[in-house]
Amino acid sequence: MTNGSSKIVRLSVVEVQNPKSDRGLFVGLVTLDLIYLAESAPKNNQKIVATDYTVAAGGPATNAAVTFSHLGNQATVLGVVGSHPMTQLIRGDLANYKVAIADLEPTTDLAPPVSSIIVTQATGERAVVSINAVKTQASSASIPPDILQNVNIVLIDGHQMAVSYFIAQAAKAKNIPVVIDGGSWKPGFEQILPFVDYAICSANFYPPNCQTGEDVFAYLAGFNISYIAITHGQKPIEYLSRTASGIVDVPQIHAVDTLGAGDIFHGAFCDYILRESFTDALALAAKIAADSCKFFGTRRWMDLKC
Repeated sequence: MTNGSSKIVRLSVVEVQNPKSDRGLFVGLVTLDLIYLAESAPKNNQKIVATDYTVAAGGPATNAAVTFSHLGNQATVLGVVGSHPMTQLIRGDLANYKVAIADLEPTTDLAPPVSSIIVTQATGERAVVSINAVKTQASSASIPPDILQNVNIVLIDGHQMAVSYFIAQAAKAKNIPVVIDGGSWKPGFEQILPFVDYAICSANFYPPNCQTGEDVFAYLAGFNISYIAITHGQKPIEYLSRTASGIVDVPQIHAVDTLGAGDIFHGAFCDYILRESFTDALALAAKIAADSCKFFGTRRWMDLKC
């Protein structure tokens, strides 16, 4: 009962602190990220000394929620957090950025998934060791009641598939736009795609029997998804809608750290698509993501002006 009560209080506090009408629900992975800046990733049997480090909550949906909140909205993460002592670091970080937590398993004492990330100082490239949500899958019975009340947009990252399937159906019935973060293909996505309005995928998203970007567009269009985009890092974004196709240019920058840029892009897209056209939302989200790459870690871009 204590965990449930604290969750309700946390949600109400966030709403008071960030009273904008747009509300987003971000469904998926919640991790603890340990992020190091170093000259390079270590080789076998090598020890290295980092020049900087930071600790933050992570996961595609989680970072997207932080971005959505930073842009002036109310964001809730629907995922597994639990009661392990390490989750206090996650809760503290998300509270700092006014993101509410709807915990699917508030009483579990399992340690949260932890990611160890090394960012190469010269290039901004990263090496990641992590555990995803495979060991922390929740059932749809764990979803809090009225979770979609007053929600304007839903983002699904594919790491809580059973929960995501339920949420996608319910959102579609309420005419709430559903966005997927297609970072990589995950079994079960095929059940969610019929309810998706915006499929925003990376160049590493390859559904079954797809080998090229054209294959991916054709596969997703087969589910009657109205708006599809594939990002390519610093290269232009490819898009397909019911009325047009083409590319959207992205800003060219010197990247300090590319960690979380895709997650940040998705969070910004969820903000802009509520007011802008599809291509304008892609372009504006790309600018936010590019700006984030000018700083180390997934949070400092919000603390400092680019």
